[in-house]
Amino acid sequence: MPLDPDYVLFTAIVEAGSLSAAARHLRISPAMVSKRLARLEERLATRLVHRTTRKLALTAAGAMFHQDVLAILGAVREAEERLTGTAREPGGPLRVSAPTSFGRLHIAPRLHKFLNRHSRVKLELDLSDSYVDLMSERTDLAIRITADVPAGVEAHRLARSPRYLTAAPCYLAARGAPERLSDLRDHHLLAADGQLPWRLVSRRGRQQVDGHSHVRTNSSEIVRELAISGIGIALRSLWDVSQDLSAGRLVRVLPEWEGQRELGIYAMHLQAPRRSAALDAFVAFLRTSFDPPPWEGSCPTV
Repeated sequence: MPLDPDYVLFTAIVEAGSLSAAARHLRISPAMVSKRLARLEERLATRLVHRTTRKLALTAAGAMFHQDVLAILGAVREAEERLTGTAREPGGPLRVSAPTSFGRLHIAPRLHKFLNRHSRVKLELDLSDSYVDLMSERTDLAIRITADVPAGVEAHRLARSPRYLTAAPCYLAARGAPERLSDLRDHHLLAADGQLPWRLVSRRGRQQVDGHSHVRTNSSEIVRELAISGIGIALRSLWDVSQDLSAGRLVRVLPEWEGQRELGIYAMHLQAPRRSAALDAFVAFLRTSFDPPPWEGSCPTV
């Protein structure tokens, strides 16, 4: 039985994100794309796509069917490669999402190594501190810093993510260093929206620090800059402030306490029987880049 061309069209629609974009990619009219998608849904007796004026989103059935179709197309591609003896060379589009600061500090400066080796990959890097839905945002891979791996996702742990209480020496010289966790009530705390309360751990147990940020911001990068400028105490990830700690722009305070230790840095993608060579290559690149994590080093304390 020949491969159904409407399967290819369906994956093109999901990949492009809209019927009109898929039409341009396939070099057919938008009306034809809409007609063939409707024909496929009628044949399957299932709605695959929610259509809106701005974008489309897969239904639950559409998402499952998309994964099955990708597996079918992948199997066909691998069968052809085995028959012809061609290598599975990474290529094609690859959409990657990462937190803004982590992507700027630790992904972007290393991308030239990946792209020099895999020149056929068309990489799209989206930096955002918002939660990225791998399906609805049509993202192939997301870097997430979390303690939980959601269902239906394959997660590759890249590194742990310790978080320390930090402040600038000038702030501590002016206001004094806290000696106990309760002393933080008398200090300026710095955190982005949604990052308080702090949940801290030590050998003595777990504690929660409530409060309000001395400066309100939605940006973790701004929090780091506020801490460096001497405005207050911030709970920061080591990957974010390791260079500032090494240079003495920041020091650790209350070093017996740190953020919850369950946090890890993961590369996540949807589960699928077969993945693209570009995705596999990028995961391998990330594993190599963070083994060992480049931010591990000295952390001055007071």
